[in-house]
Amino acid sequence: MSIKSTILGFPRMGSDRQLKKLVEGFWSGKVTEQELAEGSKQLRADHWALQASYGLTELPVGDFSYYDHVLDAAFAAGIIPERYQQVDNSGTQAYFAMGRGLQNKSIGIDVPSLEMKKWFDTNYHYMVPEVADDQAFSLHSTKVVDEFKEAKALGYAARPVVLGPVSLLALSKTAKGSSTKPLDHLANLLPVYVELFGLLAAAGAEWVQVDEPVLSLDLDAAVYQPAFAQAYTEFAQVVGLKYLLTSYFGRLGDNLSWAATLPVHGIHLDLVRGSADLDAALELIPTDKVISAGLINGRNIWKANLDKQLVTLVKIISARRSAAPVWVNSSCSLLHSPHSLKPEAGHLDEETLSWLSFAEEKVEEVAILAAAITDRGSVAEQLQRNAANVLSRQQSERITRPAVQQRLAALDESSYTRQAAFNVRQEVQRKTLKLPLFPTTTIGSFPQTAEVRKARAQFRKGALSQEEYLQFLDVETRKCIEWQDEAGLDVLVHGEFERTDMVEFFGEHLEGFVFTKRGWVQSYGSRCVKPPVIFGDVSRPNAMTVDVAKFAQSCSPNKPVKGMLTGPVTILQWSFVRDDQPRSQTAGQIALAIRDEVVDLEAAGIRVIQVDEPAIREGLPLRKADYEAYLKWSVDVFRLATTGVCNETQIHTHFCYSDFNEIFTAIKSLDADVITIENSKSDLKLLGALEVHGYAAEIGPGLYDIHSPRVPSVEEMAARFAALQKYIPAENLWANPDCGLKTRGWPEVKESLTNLVAVAVAAREAHAA
Repeated sequence: MSIKSTILGFPRMGSDRQLKKLVEGFWSGKVTEQELAEGSKQLRADHWALQASYGLTELPVGDFSYYDHVLDAAFAAGIIPERYQQVDNSGTQAYFAMGRGLQNKSIGIDVPSLEMKKWFDTNYHYMVPEVADDQAFSLHSTKVVDEFKEAKALGYAARPVVLGPVSLLALSKTAKGSSTKPLDHLANLLPVYVELFGLLAAAGAEWVQVDEPVLSLDLDAAVYQPAFAQAYTEFAQVVGLKYLLTSYFGRLGDNLSWAATLPVHGIHLDLVRGSADLDAALELIPTDKVISAGLINGRNIWKANLDKQLVTLVKIISARRSAAPVWVNSSCSLLHSPHSLKPEAGHLDEETLSWLSFAEEKVEEVAILAAAITDRGSVAEQLQRNAANVLSRQQSERITRPAVQQRLAALDESSYTRQAAFNVRQEVQRKTLKLPLFPTTTIGSFPQTAEVRKARAQFRKGALSQEEYLQFLDVETRKCIEWQDEAGLDVLVHGEFERTDMVEFFGEHLEGFVFTKRGWVQSYGSRCVKPPVIFGDVSRPNAMTVDVAKFAQSCSPNKPVKGMLTGPVTILQWSFVRDDQPRSQTAGQIALAIRDEVVDLEAAGIRVIQVDEPAIREGLPLRKADYEAYLKWSVDVFRLATTGVCNETQIHTHFCYSDFNEIFTAIKSLDADVITIENSKSDLKLLGALEVHGYAAEIGPGLYDIHSPRVPSVEEMAARFAALQKYIPAENLWANPDCGLKTRGWPEVKESLTNLVAVAVAAREAHAA
């Protein structure tokens, strides 16, 4: 039996975020479109060469993207809303306008971006295609064909990667003013895919990887089984092409029984998060179909236990005997892993380094597993070293802190409950804070300017002393607070200039975390994050934000300044998390650390404290049967973090870019005094959740999208605010942006917030009248 070694996809950004620099240079006019294309071509070639150097027998192509692979798929199929067709004749500028919006007043163009949502339960964001009733589909881009030809010309055995038609439509939404569901358009979309696949076959492709990740969700078989059957029966007409049906992030479950019967040539199994499928898959998948075994975790950074995974691989091969080949693969695309461990040598200690595996190392792990099946002796040294590294982590004394575990185990019900009910707290807080009707605020961060980044870099290199750096931060904080006060905002923030990232900052101050030098992963567009690594029990040795919060409040004697913290679920979700204990237990440890900080902030005189949880929806399991357990512990750890304060202290939290209907009951259970929540980019869908579930506490639905550089007008935000007042009592409604302002520039921030304050002032006057 032949064993193919491959992966489902590779990180796009490059070892030093080269793609980020190219794309942002193009946006700013410093990089031409040709330079963008040439630089990207070289980056792809570098990535293919790296994968081939480890002996992978087939490389994925088409996994590269300037911005987002779902946007690529929609753009290629001609799903380009009319408002973008005025931009650059639907070329590169139109593509980027769909991703980030475009505002050019000199030529009369002002278009917001598409809606953005989390990619299943990851921290990656995708752009949501819009499908209209009269949607016309056409092959608008041959990007994947072109990239296949690139790889072929360089001598690589390549496999094109395409987002499948059912998943593309299932992840889309109905355009405004339309009534048909996106999946209703499947029959009209399929000819575009057939045309594309015909071009790939003509170019010499043997296999196409068709990603259908919706197979990991609870699907209505009456709807989806015929949809998949229709699509893949039509694809079978393309002569000479084989299809690998690919799903990931979880088990196929009930979908496996009918997915196994589709006219495809291979099926990929995520055997990291969906290992429960294996026995059923061996029974249900016909023996003439390839099984692609996703044995190397594409979503975490721990070395795989290769001996353990070899047992699974041998089980598959034994069950298949002389049937179709077995492929050794990553569980999902390595998009969600950092590029390489090599830059971490000398930065991380040797022991920690020996426990980790980034994308480059995962490629090697795949190759070792495949080689071990045909000639174990050829990789005996690598297997022995892997076993020693796995054992080292299991036995390390750095992992467990008995005092932390004992404190968590000793908690009782009182640790999860505020002193009084919300209505009592609200009256006390109104008297204490004396805020106006429709209070205005921001979500936390302000622009991280070139000057801020330069000062941070100089401090880290030793060119600035700690005293000089802290003085610089104090000056920036004071300027930020004074501007907010002058602009008329009511509850201020200090700007978070000392923080590179809302999770990394806290991890740097907590025990149980380590930090990489270049462990960047893509979050959305050109935005990259560097998740910390939680390797052991978590505790807070010292206060983290109290001194900064006290200074900030001293700069604003007449208005409250929020203490800004990141919540336990978000710290968990946006870190690479240890896999040797339940995630709920790690979240509980983080919650105790945040609780201590909340209590210390209150003792320091901070009366408004925000504990952000933008990732709480992201952590929701893909299957509804698993919802209840997750929501129980995620609500519990937020309450554990926030209930140690008195009634006078107002607790805020923040959520962004998710479908909230499924978790709105849990949001209410958090018992926060105020929630700020993404709203503008999702067509006010929040209003539907409010209408169904109701919300008695205070709430600030976002009035404008901060992920786009465009400045919203007063009229635009006023219309949104008026719509909100139909569902939310005036005394409970706040005015704020969708999210933090870190990635924006000061000119657009000032203009946008000035407009936002004008909306709130006008609403107060109208209400008084």
